[in-house]
Amino acid sequence: MGASSFSPSLASLPSCAGFPGIWHADELAGGTTPTMATGHARLDAELPGGGWPLGAMTELLQPMADGAVWSLLLPALAAHWQASGETVVLVRPPHEPFIPALSAAGLPAQAVLWVRAETATAALWAAEQALRCADVGSVVTWLPGARTADLRRLQGAAARRAGSLLFVLRPEGAAASASPARLRAAVRVARAREGAASRLQVNILKRRGPPLAAPLFLDAQGGQMQALLAAASAQYHFPDNTAETAGAAVLPFATQRESSYALDRLAVAA
Repeated sequence: MGASSFSPSLASLPSCAGFPGIWHADELAGGTTPTMATGHARLDAELPGGGWPLGAMTELLQPMADGAVWSLLLPALAAHWQASGETVVLVRPPHEPFIPALSAAGLPAQAVLWVRAETATAALWAAEQALRCADVGSVVTWLPGARTADLRRLQGAAARRAGSLLFVLRPEGAAASASPARLRAAVRVARAREGAASRLQVNILKRRGPPLAAPLFLDAQGGQMQALLAAASAQYHFPDNTAETAGAAVLPFATQRESSYALDRLAVAA
């Protein structure tokens, strides 16, 4: 007697309703993962849980010379610090962070630690150690050449800190490579015509849900921050690796300084 075959129709399959751990691929995942609002309502509406995932890695891809990521991340970084008091750690940014702009967004100098790492290995190690620190709530790290295994290490470290934010920044070309990130997006400044306000263009490349058919266009920073960032771009440009140090150095910012602009000297830890 031959074996019988059975091909159930979609209608005959049991409903996933009532099972929060199960989601349909054509729908956004539910609210089982804790999140932090991004500060951009249109983006929140397209993200599972309505914000950046906590205790997980978010990977952001951008042009190397583009500063769009600051406008995208500052609202959430500032809100997380204001709610928790936990430090924001910046690991190996390509340029010195512009503290007046961060302060204008609600992230004062005393909330930020800048870690300058001379090598990619040192940057990976510093980011992983920062996530293990009880006083650190958010980590933003620049890892242009990170391997998939490196990203898995950071994803694991973030998962052990359930309330932490982790953002890994990589170049646009990394979009062709695999990534363990729960959320992956490409961000750039959408060049506006003369006299019009700049906007952010965000392409969500990976999320727990269907692909986003078209990019999102978000409002960039307000007038005060635009003026501050313009001053930083015009007067304080620091190329990569401007000073030679071994390993990773933690660089706290001074809360009082003579200049009203960004720090114009690198502080090197002994």
